[in-house]
Amino acid sequence: MSQLDQDTWKRTFSAIQRQARRLVRKRGRLKKARYSDMLAAGMYFWSVLHDRPMKWAADKDHYGRLYRPRRLMSRSQLGRRVSSPRFQELLTMIHHDLAGGVESCGLSYLDGKPLTVGVASRDPDAKRGHVMGGFAKGYKVHICSTSDRRIPLWSVQSLNCGETLAAEALIAHMPMFSSQALVLGDGAYDSQRLYNALALKNAALLARPRGLNLTHMDAWQKGRHPKSKESGPVRTEAMAAWKNLPGPAAWIYRQRIHVEGTLSNLCSFGGGLGPLPPWVRGLPRVRRWVGAKIILYHARFHARHGQTDAQ
Repeated sequence: MSQLDQDTWKRTFSAIQRQARRLVRKRGRLKKARYSDMLAAGMYFWSVLHDRPMKWAADKDHYGRLYRPRRLMSRSQLGRRVSSPRFQELLTMIHHDLAGGVESCGLSYLDGKPLTVGVASRDPDAKRGHVMGGFAKGYKVHICSTSDRRIPLWSVQSLNCGETLAAEALIAHMPMFSSQALVLGDGAYDSQRLYNALALKNAALLARPRGLNLTHMDAWQKGRHPKSKESGPVRTEAMAAWKNLPGPAAWIYRQRIHVEGTLSNLCSFGGGLGPLPPWVRGLPRVRRWVGAKIILYHARFHARHGQTDAQ
């Protein structure tokens, strides 16, 4: 392992220790439990970091000087603990520890990344949906990222779930923004429902209108997109920005390239989010796997920027 990889694991395990202690103070210890939450989370994250199944983590030969627990859980014990609601709560606490929250002002981004499976897969939760260049089968991770490339909010849905519905769920967990807040999204987020949902959070949405073409300007002058129903006042104002200030609107929209960089960084390191392995099937497992990968991404983010661990 490189020094950066070692720092990534140390920060991940430090967050596991902090939040496992908090969970014990909050919920108490599990009755008749032989193994701690800290051990269950450590073994699971060790397997996810190395892109291996939980059976691999139950073998003592797969640990080294960086991490070597005194006792290990069996594969069946680890599987039961990982699928429990208590473990899901612990994962959420670890994520908030490392990722932080959505900024109350500034710039945020909405985007998604498909996670496809084979067409012959019998996974009942993997649905067919649109991807670039055609259709595929699988899932999609929807994210809300910040200007400093953190991912405080995310959601995994089947691939047939539209970006608008997933984005509405993310927006519902956003804080009340200040008047300077702006959210950028591509044409898939050009929905009146999203404009209205963000307006209730005191934020503005700038999404590239679908079918943007100079020949449609006459229709825009009437306050509506030529391929949509009558626009509400919030979306009409955004359309007016594209019409009356095309240069500044395009310049601001180009800042959306940062969310592409966030997804690229999430997938471009050893242990990052790559194609779903064959043992990760079913929506609960996929969500748990993706959530662990995003936690590891934030631990690596802090290691690269030399930030101190939260207390």
